[in-house]
Amino acid sequence: MASNPVRMGIMGVTGLVGTEMLRILAERSFPVSELRGYASERSLGRKLPFAGGDITCETLRPGCFDGLDLVIVDVDDTLAAEWVPLAAAAGARVVDNSAAFRMDPDVPLVIAEVNPDDMRSLPKGIASCPNCTTMIPVTALAPLHRAARIDRLVVSSYQSVSGAGQVGMHELDAQWTKLAGRAAELQRAGTLDAPIVEGEVWSKPIAGNVIPLAGSVKEEGYTSEEWKMIHETRKILHDDAIRCTVTCVRVPVYVGHAVSANVRFHRAVSKAEVVELLRDAPGVQLIDDGNGYPTPLDAAGIDPVLGGRVREDPSEPGSINLWITGDNLRKGAALNAVQMAEILIES
Repeated sequence: MASNPVRMGIMGVTGLVGTEMLRILAERSFPVSELRGYASERSLGRKLPFAGGDITCETLRPGCFDGLDLVIVDVDDTLAAEWVPLAAAAGARVVDNSAAFRMDPDVPLVIAEVNPDDMRSLPKGIASCPNCTTMIPVTALAPLHRAARIDRLVVSSYQSVSGAGQVGMHELDAQWTKLAGRAAELQRAGTLDAPIVEGEVWSKPIAGNVIPLAGSVKEEGYTSEEWKMIHETRKILHDDAIRCTVTCVRVPVYVGHAVSANVRFHRAVSKAEVVELLRDAPGVQLIDDGNGYPTPLDAAGIDPVLGGRVREDPSEPGSINLWITGDNLRKGAALNAVQMAEILIES
């Protein structure tokens, strides 16, 4: 990358996404002249490896963004809503991974391979990354939408526990350990008076189970994760007329979200056309000409989202079924944020 070195900061640098960002910045030789990492009080002074050296964690405080060109944010919505405007007011351009500004009409919501031109204008100095559950399928759906315009999406997601952060991964780990050698109990878990294992992140066990409730329940019984996919898909694709219904499911997988999508277009689309469109789509790797069945493990640690199980829908001629999976920590969050930062410094 030939751009001039930038002074940048990362909010949430010690989290799963933050540490992934550090790896990606180094891998992509992002031109950094100064890197500040912001974390909680308990991580103050902690050293994190970066590009053959290390950075020392600091905390958010008045003036902490002074002199920075760029800030990437991966913290909870409440913290982002408070500190992102302060970073922008200090003169930094901000790439925000939280949901705090995603639906703000003056903040572009961007997937680097899909709508990078939306970042030409940053009225508030802020650009948002979509939710990881949105980003993975829409990376693959965008070229189909451009070719035939999506009329209706029926989506089921299969979301890994890392989407809930480190605590989600720790809970799955602990539950698998407790369940080792207890297959007979699992076979009759429904007859027991209490859950076979207890958890804190989810009210029901996640190990050996699937939980058809990701996020908090909102209007009409849909969860926050489901509404995010509906609204964010429309904004990214610039089409509020897309009809979309979503069911988000948490599964006992450490890293990698997957989505089953049934797609109806404004004109009939064949499997052959979808395969041709996805074969060269940026950010997408089509497996076995669309006949393969990529899994979250196949996608873990790599950049592209993986597409497969492309089928014409016999119940609705001209519609398509497909399966898309990707690393929710990498492409679903950290990589896209770095790609957006690259777009900003090159513009």
